[in-house]
Amino acid sequence: MSVRLTHTEKAPAAVGPYSQGAVVGNLLFTSGQIPLIPETGELVSDDIQKAARQSLENVKAIVENEGSNFNKAIKVNIFLSDMNNFAAVNEVYSEYFTDHKPARSCVEVARLPKDALIEIEAIVEL
Repeated sequence: MSVRLTHTEKAPAAVGPYSQGAVVGNLLFTSGQIPLIPETGELVSDDIQKAARQSLENVKAIVENEGSNFNKAIKVNIFLSDMNNFAAVNEVYSEYFTDHKPARSCVEVARLPKDALIEIEAIVEL
């Protein structure tokens, strides 16, 4: 099985030596998306809900670039810098995943790139 890397200008450029996502067969694996605004590179860090929304928009841009959508999401992983933000993130997350609720993990981590509040990644069927 071959691997094809994906890229879109509608999501932030990678902040390290990795791609925005990888396609294997009919699956897209996105890299973790911190809440960077693609046009400016500015980090959304003043509000967890704004940050969660930006991270989800970044993941969504990668998914849509491959012709898919969140209704085909299989698994979502959320990394939080503070688990006290769990409920606030769930509010935003539920705006993106209404009827379709993929498998999900949400964990608190010691630190994220650029000291972001949140990072989100997904596995989506194409």
